Amino acid sequence: MKNLEILTLVEIIILFLITGCSGNLPTDGFITVDVTKSSYSPKKELIFQDFMDVEYIPLETNDEFINHGYVQAVGEKYIIVTNYNNDGDIFVYNRKGKAIRKINRKGQGGEEYTYINITNITLDEENNEIFVNDHFVKKIYVYDLEGNFKRSFKQKSDGDSRFYEQMFNYDKENLICYDEVNKKIPFLFVSKKDGSINKEIIPPFKEKKYFFQVLRMENSSRGAFPEPYSRIIPFNGNWILFEPSCDTAYTLMPDYSLRPFIARTPSIQTMNPEIFLVLRLVSDRYYFMEGITNIFDFEKNKGFPKTYFIYDTKEKEFSSYIVYNGDYTSKKELYMVMFTPINSKGELWATLDAFELCKDYEDGKLKGKLKEVASKLGEDDNRVIMLVKPKR
Repeated sequence: MKNLEILTLVEIIILFLITGCSGNLPTDGFITVDVTKSSYSPKKELIFQDFMDVEYIPLETNDEFINHGYVQAVGEKYIIVTNYNNDGDIFVYNRKGKAIRKINRKGQGGEEYTYINITNITLDEENNEIFVNDHFVKKIYVYDLEGNFKRSFKQKSDGDSRFYEQMFNYDKENLICYDEVNKKIPFLFVSKKDGSINKEIIPPFKEKKYFFQVLRMENSSRGAFPEPYSRIIPFNGNWILFEPSCDTAYTLMPDYSLRPFIARTPSIQTMNPEIFLVLRLVSDRYYFMEGITNIFDFEKNKGFPKTYFIYDTKEKEFSSYIVYNGDYTSKKELYMVMFTPINSKGELWATLDAFELCKDYEDGKLKGKLKEVASKLGEDDNRVIMLVKPKR
């Protein structure tokens, strides 16, 4: 594929006028959210399985496969899991949760990564490769699924770039990445072959806004961050791009054009402190969102207050909500912050603790697919993946 050019200035101006990032927001074709509302009514009670397909995948446990169950990638054939403690272990399972192999290439050599953190590994099943995003050295290491080194390349480092915060498998030749710190160009199409930038996507915004707080002291500083959220959200075969500095979340279309998905008011550029709009989970029926105020009390170690709400695409209304897991016999609440987008199919993951599931099974609290899975678990088994995707 030939290198794709950066969005032209004319395109940016047109997008700016269409989406109303100046504060003059149209209402046809996409929704507009008032982030200053402190509460929404009515409060809807929802059953998760009514609008999401749910699959439970128990991860096989043996002497070599004991882990924290942090899911890094899910494909058609494989699941990639790590621990939370940067021990370097990469666990490869098949799609049913059967253990295949454990890989560890952590070290200081030229073919070794130094650090694995959350959202660091991307799976490319078509090419039988995994991409390990090493934030510390600003490099991406590529291995096959047997753990053999294939190549590595540097991340973009010019300008004010620091490292790629998020990374997804986009197509045969490209990764799609989010550059958290870059003041102008947040979304990049990065070559899988050599790390070159094939395209830059620039949603229109006036000034970069950073969603965190820093307490600067005489000889040191402390930082506070809200719970992680996704800036790249696969949905219905396309990708929702969410740059917090912009007043509009966009759908990235196959021709790389940007189509407004959700707009916010008032403009983030006019607020102090800012109230950021966060998308937690998007289904065909419901859009789950949060309004999060960018404040933090370092003395109390508390901050980033939230307002939780949904938009119902059928009823055309906003409301507050509570969501229950339909595989429990009584009302068991689910929290949307549990779920993280994991692949281009629009699937999201969470994990369930085996000990808790065994207890709930013994107490007669489970039903359906979850009851069947829990009946075969031991208390010390690895976690169970809860893999979900929007019903169509």
